[in-house]
Amino acid sequence: MSNEEKNVQKLVEVNGLKQYFPVKSGFGKTIPLKAVDGVSFDIMPGETLGLVGESGCGKTTVGRSILRLYEPTAGEVRYNGELITKKNMAEYRKEMQMVFQDPYSSLNPRMTVEDIIGEPLDVHKLYTSKGERRDKILHLMELVGLNAEHATRYAHEFSGGQRQRIGIARALAVDPKFIVCDEPVSALDVSIQAQVINMFEELQEKLGVAYLFIAHDLLVVHHISNRIAVMYLGKIVEIADADELNDNPMHPYTQSLLSAVPIPDPKIAKAKKRIVLEGDVPSPLKMPSGCAFRTRCKYATERCAQECPNLVDRGNGHKVACFNK
Repeated sequence: MSNEEKNVQKLVEVNGLKQYFPVKSGFGKTIPLKAVDGVSFDIMPGETLGLVGESGCGKTTVGRSILRLYEPTAGEVRYNGELITKKNMAEYRKEMQMVFQDPYSSLNPRMTVEDIIGEPLDVHKLYTSKGERRDKILHLMELVGLNAEHATRYAHEFSGGQRQRIGIARALAVDPKFIVCDEPVSALDVSIQAQVINMFEELQEKLGVAYLFIAHDLLVVHHISNRIAVMYLGKIVEIADADELNDNPMHPYTQSLLSAVPIPDPKIAKAKKRIVLEGDVPSPLKMPSGCAFRTRCKYATERCAQECPNLVDRGNGHKVACFNK
């Protein structure tokens, strides 16, 4: 198989994505806040890539930069092998959609559910008559578990879980092949989280859609993802199949994250050793030299302070950015 054929098989390719925000530092000067600093990964059709990391590590910024809700500072994003630019992004809006984190602020309070879900249909002119528009909206509502009588209500009349379903139906309206799910269940109750996660999986089976699933809950990510990428301060430090990452974490940061996952069995939980990281997360405005994680890492050496490790494949697509693992 040639490289070109391999590339065509990938639905989304992200290469060297950087997103720097200028921050005023006084005296009219600005310094770059490196929210995303050279992130690369790819997603196959119908696959779910989980993206995890603590708050502020740049997960959401990655998702928004891929969809050009933020214009990237550097790097490239390809969809089906085609380079996406500011000029041609409008063509790809139908192919790539986003489900936002907060179902309370991402829906227009002045619009009915029918109008919220129908807005993408209006923008892309995906119907020929009002009857067809109505049928499509009711079909989408049925897909995400909403009743037809909900169509004339407003967003504030619904619970958080129902609002998130409205947001998912809106994203599905243009029949996308790739959806960025930005912490779609973090604002919901645990019982509702399970329902929404299961719905995402059912939709993937029915529609063959691929997800970039952003979250900080490793249990949720492990459940829904085929592969998982771990982010720390704007960089991906480890990426592997979900089961492989769960059973054999190599990066010290991933090991610490997994050690914090609660286990329902008290005996196993008692025997398990929690890896507590010392020190605070460095400011993205004043990044340490070399490896960003070295200030909190017990394995750090002089080399870690001088150069930043690249993601290296340790076999079976398990990539780690660490000199000591």
